[in-house]
Amino acid sequence: MVSLVNERYMSFQPPTGSRDLLPLEVIQKTWIRERLQGAFHRWGYQRVVTPTLERLDTLVAGGRVRPERVVQIQDRDGIYGLRPDVTASIARVAASRWGQVPHPQRLYYVANVFRPHPQRGHCQESFQVGVELLGAGGLLADAEILRLLQDGLTAIHLPPWRVVLGEAGLTRLWIQGFPPVWQTLVTQALIHLDRVALGQLPSPWREQALAWLDLRGEPAQVFQRLGTWELTPQQWQRVNHLKSLVELLPAGFPLVVDVSLLQPWDYYTGIVLQVAVTQGHTVQLVGQGGRYDDLVGAYHPQGKTVPGIGFSLNLETLHQQLLPLGVLPQRPARPDWVVIPRGETAYRAALDHAQSLRHQYPDQRVELALTPPQEPPSQGLVWVDASGALIAPA
Repeated sequence: MVSLVNERYMSFQPPTGSRDLLPLEVIQKTWIRERLQGAFHRWGYQRVVTPTLERLDTLVAGGRVRPERVVQIQDRDGIYGLRPDVTASIARVAASRWGQVPHPQRLYYVANVFRPHPQRGHCQESFQVGVELLGAGGLLADAEILRLLQDGLTAIHLPPWRVVLGEAGLTRLWIQGFPPVWQTLVTQALIHLDRVALGQLPSPWREQALAWLDLRGEPAQVFQRLGTWELTPQQWQRVNHLKSLVELLPAGFPLVVDVSLLQPWDYYTGIVLQVAVTQGHTVQLVGQGGRYDDLVGAYHPQGKTVPGIGFSLNLETLHQQLLPLGVLPQRPARPDWVVIPRGETAYRAALDHAQSLRHQYPDQRVELALTPPQEPPSQGLVWVDASGALIAPA
């Protein structure tokens, strides 16, 4: 009997990887979201909404996203998926509206995303806030995204953070210099910072790969160390782009250059970034992004494309970082007015008076006391009798 009760209880719990958000947490995350949106608006970005459910072909982006990273749903019409991020969906929108909108397009989103747990396999839901700048390539667009990111993180008072900046195109070109049999291993090892895997390479590939993995740190030092490498003109062009981008950032911008940085999403073609927060001995990633100049072409019938760049911030991890600092609202908002009917005959008069207050004070909260409050507020308390007359509290 007990097991049946427990089984019934568990059947009404949210699925593993999802959870309910109660009012105070919603208020706190709304506080974060509204401040980020304020920064996005100041830079001219407008909100876009895409479906939670997409065709699997959309979400894998022409092979740039592995299908196993998508939570899949079999339908009688085909295989669909819950979006693991929003960038692919926005690229699809850009391709489907080709020629109908001017560029650049400055877009932002607030959306839930779903990914399989890497070890346990169950679906994990999280919420993202992010931006996409479509139809703009080059140095200035890259700098806009980084400085917009700084504005957003400043607006929410995020504790000391830093951007880890890499160049996916440079690293992928460098990996092409390895024998084909080793290229996948090197790519996955760099994504997962796996020194053990790189140690399996034969010499001299092993030493080169481990040295590339260590090309991270203060920008000037990294660029100085890169100067000793024998790179192709195409690779040097990307290094110089990275150096020029760093020069466009304001003094004090918290930046680490990590040449080996690669993201698990294969659609990044230029700069890639991660946003990290350090508290004590703990480092937590709160965001990521980068440039994807051929992703829109994956959805266009003739392969036409426009450059794109963006970033996403994880609302859950931002909330975890900000909660101990006391900057978030600590309790649900209290009503400015509480209207209390004096008996059942005063119900109509109380409803009317509460509505009148809402019209009179549109920015204030007016609640109707469904039962007499045990601890009435110290102000804003209004008793109403059957005639509609206001009665002073006893």
